[in-house]
Amino acid sequence: MPLPAPTLRAESLAFRHGDVTAQTRAVPEEVAVALSYDQVGYAVMMATPCDLIDFAIGFSLSEGIVDQAADILRCEIVTVELGVECRMRLAHDVSTRLAQRRRHLAGALGCGLCGLESLAQANRAIPQVASSLRVSASSLMRAMHAMSARQMLNRATHGVHAAGFFDPASGDVLVREDVGRHNALDKITGALARKNQGAEVPGGDRPGSSGVVLLTSRVSIELIQKAAMLGAPVVAAVSVPTAYAIRAADRAGITLAAVARDDGFEVFTHQSRIAFGDLANVA
Repeated sequence: MPLPAPTLRAESLAFRHGDVTAQTRAVPEEVAVALSYDQVGYAVMMATPCDLIDFAIGFSLSEGIVDQAADILRCEIVTVELGVECRMRLAHDVSTRLAQRRRHLAGALGCGLCGLESLAQANRAIPQVASSLRVSASSLMRAMHAMSARQMLNRATHGVHAAGFFDPASGDVLVREDVGRHNALDKITGALARKNQGAEVPGGDRPGSSGVVLLTSRVSIELIQKAAMLGAPVVAAVSVPTAYAIRAADRAGITLAAVARDDGFEVFTHQSRIAFGDLANVA
């Protein structure tokens, strides 16, 4: 079966300015996406059914299941009755490590296992990000505008998030969209890993070390964790960060810029990576 389309025309009854009108509207699709490794299920996420190979690889990297895209020997996307399956086959040593991790989590912890695992994930150690990258304020604002122009699904539906990756060296902005903000960032992680597979990555050994993660959402702790796993030294977002995200970004060495608007943005941590130049008027 083919994948579902990422958008659907839905009928609605619109009440605007006192008038009632029958209409149709493009809405984003959302399906259950099951991720499995070596024929064993791992997680089910609700996601937009596009760029799912990027999603599967990015999720695997963000969650620390694999260290590099090459650890995934095969990724097959299969449409089934209840959703979509991302079936991955891992290199032998990675598969063995994952099996040991599963056995560790399946210990005699009773019904508290889920809660304990969730707390452990929420507070897991975040990799340190070390980078000499500096980005001009003007180029960062241009990158945010470029991401907005590339949000085709959101232009059609006004209902999906986007994550982007801005490479200051080339000026390129890569964009992925999803109903879930975490999924969008996983898709960017996977897209970068696939793009850089087998190539030397300037500035470090992680695919995000040479650029900036762009987000259309608020910045929560999970997004900082994923950005750190990607190795991104700068994160820029349209909305506000949580206090926890600010503390985590500061500890991880990530420059966190947020509340990005047409007139500028705010920098909460490691401000030295942003070159304000002629744009700055010190108040």
